[in-house]
Amino acid sequence: MSNKYEQSVLDNMSLEEATALQFRLIDEITKEFTNNEFFQVGDVGLHLEHNRPLTTARVERVLANTFGAEACALVRGSGTGAIRITLSVLMEAGDTCMVHTAPVYMTTKETFRLMGLKQNAVNFNNLDELKHALQTDTESKVFYVQHARQQPTDTYQLQEVISLVKELRPDLPIVVDDNYCAMKMKGVGVEYGANVSTFSGFKLLGPQGIGVILGEKELIETIHTRNYSGGGQVQGFEAHELVRNMTFAPVMLAIQNEQVEELCDRLRNGEVKGISDVYITNSQSKNVIVEWEKPIASQIINKAASHGAATFPVGAESKYELIPMIYRVSGSFLESQPELKDYGIRINPMKSSASTLIRILNNVLGELSEG
Repeated sequence: MSNKYEQSVLDNMSLEEATALQFRLIDEITKEFTNNEFFQVGDVGLHLEHNRPLTTARVERVLANTFGAEACALVRGSGTGAIRITLSVLMEAGDTCMVHTAPVYMTTKETFRLMGLKQNAVNFNNLDELKHALQTDTESKVFYVQHARQQPTDTYQLQEVISLVKELRPDLPIVVDDNYCAMKMKGVGVEYGANVSTFSGFKLLGPQGIGVILGEKELIETIHTRNYSGGGQVQGFEAHELVRNMTFAPVMLAIQNEQVEELCDRLRNGEVKGISDVYITNSQSKNVIVEWEKPIASQIINKAASHGAATFPVGAESKYELIPMIYRVSGSFLESQPELKDYGIRINPMKSSASTLIRILNNVLGELSEG
C-alpha cells in the first residue's frame, strides 16, 4: 500500500506540545480571572465599557494572549461566520481575493458567492507560480489560505506561504482558515505572521455556533463596532463554556492523532481484508482514507452504524462526537477524485481507539460476506 499523500499530511502537535498549550491557556486564564471569578459562568447583555458581555471580552483577551494575537472577537456562525465577518470587513462586493487552485469548502464557496467576491486562483503548491502571481497581481484585496488540505495532492506549507506573501506583498492582508487545525497543529495562521486567523469553537469542544477571530487590533475593533446588537453577541456564559472546554481540546486531539496513525499502520499491515490502499489525509480533520478493492463504500458506511459507529459528523470533533466516525470522503476531496464515492471511506477515531475501529470494520465485512 502506498504513502502517496505522505507529503500532504500536516504536522500535528505531540502530546507534550499539546500539554504545553493546555498549560499556556490555563496560565492566561489565571491572569485574567482572579479571586475565584472563574467560578462565575458569565454575564449577558451590552456591558457599558465593552458593548458586549464583560465575560466575553475577558475570554477574548485570554484567547488573544494564548495565541499571540493582538486581539480576538467571538462571533456567531462558527467558523463560517468568522470567515464571512472577516472578509466583510476587508472586502467589498466585486473585490478580488487570491485563493488556492483547489475545491473550497461548500460554506466558503457560498460566502464568496453571497458577497459577490471574485477569485484569483493560484497554485499554492508551486512557490514559483505563487511568487509570480504576487508580483504581477494588481487586483486582489485579500490573500485567503486554508490551513487544512483542500485536496489530497496539496503540499504547501502554511508558514512558507505566509512568509512569501509578507515578503512580496506586505500590503495584502492574509486571512487563514484554521478550521480543523487550531489546537492540533503546531501553530495557527496569526502565530506564523498572518493578519487574521479564523476557526470554529465548536470543533474545540465548545458550544455550537461560536466562531473565533484572532488578528490585528484595528480589524477586531471594527468587528466589535459593527456587531453592536445585543442579540448578535456571544453571551458571557457561552464564552465561559468555550474557554472552559477548549482547555481539554489539545491533549484529547493529540491522543486522537496517535490513534489515527496507529489505525493507518494496522490497516496497512492487513488487519482488515479487502483494502486496496490506505493513507492519512487532512481532509478537514486528520483522518484515515480507506480505498476498497470493490465498490462497497456505501454498504460499509450503512452497516457501520449498527455496530456503534457514527456515519455522519456533527461538527467534526465537536463535544458530541466521542464515538468513531465512518463516513463518506469529504466533498472537496470527492470533487477532485469522484471515484472515491464508491471505493473510499473516511475514518476518524474521535475519542475511541484504533482497536475499536478494526473490530467494527471486520464485523461489517463479515456481515457483507454472509449476505
